[in-house]
Amino acid sequence: MLGMILLIVLIVLLLGAVPRWPHSRSWGYGPSGVLSIIVIIVIILLLMNRI
Repeated sequence: MLGMILLIVLIVLLLGAVPRWPHSRSWGYGPSGVLSIIVIIVIILLLMNRI
């Protein structure tokens, strides 16, 4: 249960980090890249039943 909540929160953060808005276009893909790596790690841990 906790892992699913964590995954949902990370996906929302990933969507918020996409450089779509005018103030964040100069950031590039750095923030969304870091968050996507964190989401991938959480998915792997969920599949291995570590969370």
